[in-house]
Amino acid sequence: MKKSALPNCAVLLAGGRGTRFWPRSRTRTPKQLLNIAGPHTMLRDSVARLEPVFSPRNFWAVTNVEQIAGVRREIHIASANHILAEPTGRNTAAAIGLAAIHLRHEQKDAVMAVLSADSYIANAVKFRKIVSAALKMAATPGALVVIGIPPTRPETGYGYVELGPVSARPRGIPAHAVKRFAEKPPLALARRYVASKHYLWNAGMFFWRVSTFLDNLEKHLPKTRAALDALAKTIGTRRYASALKSIYPTLENISVDYAIMEPATRAAKNHVSVLAADVGWSDIGSWSAVYDLLKKTHGSNLASADCFTHDAEGNYFHSQKFVAAIGVNNLVLVETDDAILLCSRDRAQDVGKIVKYLEEHSLKNLL
Repeated sequence: MKKSALPNCAVLLAGGRGTRFWPRSRTRTPKQLLNIAGPHTMLRDSVARLEPVFSPRNFWAVTNVEQIAGVRREIHIASANHILAEPTGRNTAAAIGLAAIHLRHEQKDAVMAVLSADSYIANAVKFRKIVSAALKMAATPGALVVIGIPPTRPETGYGYVELGPVSARPRGIPAHAVKRFAEKPPLALARRYVASKHYLWNAGMFFWRVSTFLDNLEKHLPKTRAALDALAKTIGTRRYASALKSIYPTLENISVDYAIMEPATRAAKNHVSVLAADVGWSDIGSWSAVYDLLKKTHGSNLASADCFTHDAEGNYFHSQKFVAAIGVNNLVLVETDDAILLCSRDRAQDVGKIVKYLEEHSLKNLL
């Protein structure tokens, strides 16, 4: 099959829980199904951003059983069969593998773009150009391509990609060989990474042929590959639902970064490439990140409804009620019908601990 004959398919990973966005984010309405950064949900924005590149019939999404109804409401793609539901979470290698066997069943082979459903990108036009370049590179058998983000700060919460020399220029965009994938670093090391200008953030955006991914899965996770092949034999039959329920929980619980990308860079022949994307990307990982994204000026207050502030700066208020704030700075207040979150902006990463508390105390009505 010629490279030009391969369809380009977008696979959106839409199964996360978004625990750091409690109390708005719940089991059935996680971050990707919320209008966090604008009037539309993160998932709907992700689809709209990609529609000029991919045919409507070539969009896919991987979510879970709790969220599948919400995903179906938010995106209207050509076939309901393109929204796949995991019976239980097994990390990204399994989720991508599930999409891969369905793509193989339908297309035999295709170029996959694996993308998050809950990221923000300011420059969609430039992003689409880079996605098109990555798709072109990934059409080559054996090629593994990742999009990286030029770091703007010494971030300790992201993995990094170390740049090698320029290896190609698809559509005029430089692609670097990947020397290695680096784990989330301590602050001192992150500062060195950023200062060197030889590292990009790993934003979890991957491109490859279905056949290339499955070949790598067989090499690095042979048990998972064998289990997925057994599941694939039931696609389109009455046995699929029960097979999915019994087989999927047996898949190895590991990210695609650890399972495939890192070992691939250590292989004798390294076919991993990265394209830098300075496109205003943010994973919007906390309420504090929402404030940083949407604030108009340094120290301004953000509110979803009318508010009064006096001697108050840097606050984020999400409430349908009138909020009055006096003498408080750098706070997050988020109100829903049944809960209120109040925390300092610099502790917004700890909101996930609330969800753990609720789980431990069986407060399911708040989950």
